[in-house]
Amino acid sequence: MSFLVPLGWELRSDHREQALAAAAESSARVAGAVTAGASKKGLEAAVKSAPNAVLHYNGATTNSRVSPTDLAAASARTKEQEVDGGLVRLEPVTAGGKTSVVEVFVSDAELAEGTARDWWILLGIMAGLVLGAVIVVDRLARGAVVSVRNLVQAAMAVGGGDLGVRIQPSGPRELAEAGYAFNRMADRLVTSRTSERELVADLSHRLRTPLTVLRLDAEALDPDDTQIIDLSAAEVDRRRGIRRIRQAIVTLEGEVDQLINTTRAAVAAQVAEAPEEGLCDAAEVVRDRMVFWSALAGDQNRKHRVVGAQLRIPVPVARAELAAALDAVLGNVFRYTPQGTAFEVALTRRDGWVALRVDDAGPGIPDPEKALQRGQSDQGSTGLGLDIARRAAQDAGGSVSLARAQLGGASVVMLLADAEAPPKQANRFGLVGRLARERDQARRKKTDGS
Repeated sequence: MSFLVPLGWELRSDHREQALAAAAESSARVAGAVTAGASKKGLEAAVKSAPNAVLHYNGATTNSRVSPTDLAAASARTKEQEVDGGLVRLEPVTAGGKTSVVEVFVSDAELAEGTARDWWILLGIMAGLVLGAVIVVDRLARGAVVSVRNLVQAAMAVGGGDLGVRIQPSGPRELAEAGYAFNRMADRLVTSRTSERELVADLSHRLRTPLTVLRLDAEALDPDDTQIIDLSAAEVDRRRGIRRIRQAIVTLEGEVDQLINTTRAAVAAQVAEAPEEGLCDAAEVVRDRMVFWSALAGDQNRKHRVVGAQLRIPVPVARAELAAALDAVLGNVFRYTPQGTAFEVALTRRDGWVALRVDDAGPGIPDPEKALQRGQSDQGSTGLGLDIARRAAQDAGGSVSLARAQLGGASVVMLLADAEAPPKQANRFGLVGRLARERDQARRKKTDGS
């Protein structure tokens, strides 16, 4: 509206100027005839050829739309005057020492010709722009609304006890990051609940040992039969106490057994639902996490590339742990290197190992040994980023190393065991090889002696 309303007003002014220009052209045609000294018939022909023109020759004021006073005032200069139904243009013409006035009338319809059509066109454009803006904003907001709705539904499902719910992160960067955080939180809840149940099962199992001792000691006591008539009252009470002890031990053993069976059944069912909790595809983790980090890299004008993440590469580490380790390393790249610094994420597998490498073109790490120590940082942070990666690699039977990258900055390499690598053959120069050599020597000696 702020653009189209001034445009419509300007178009209205243009139409008015065009009508006045046509009136000036008609006036100039009559004025040219007067200046050329045309005869009376020539003047009448010139007036007829000029629409709505009237010539007031030598002071005559016939058929004028203005007063004689206004005509007299117009003999000095050209003027335009508003009248009923339109506008009159008065132009003086001097010829042979005499002054005449050419009067041209322009109606309101001529002044506003085409204005209504322009306004309708502009209103149509305005409506189209508003409708288009609404559609575009609706399409842009729909993704965010759907992402938020999915996140809310998943959170309500987890709150209701369904810990197997996961969402596909989508929408703006912040909502996608919230989705990844929700999935990681759900994974942590599942892991924590499994650990708690296993702990309960283990503790319950540990109670069996003292219970067994109590049961054996109770069985070694005197009989608990109280039906013998010649027993004293004290003996009857003692035997009843023995019976109660034995019954309590049996009841306690049954409760412990039921607790163990129930807890381990829940753990087994949960493991059956997620059989790959301790095994994940490193390439898939890299691809999924780079969906988020590539968007952030685009915002910061960071050139990046991913190498070797096309094929499946299984590693013996939980998906959430590997994703957290990769996020920690990439987070350090974005946190401690200037915007626009390039980086590279590469996956390679060789000789039973998988190397997850993150290189950057930043200033590098001045003290690699200190950077790998937990809680040690020269940048004012907690110093836990690389430690997270180190612990994840060590859980997978590997390690983390720091070096100078080909891009010029730091190179963080997470070395993980390859889950599909064949078992290594025994070294012939190790213990097995030494025993084999000793056995061969013994055979040769025996052969020589015979």
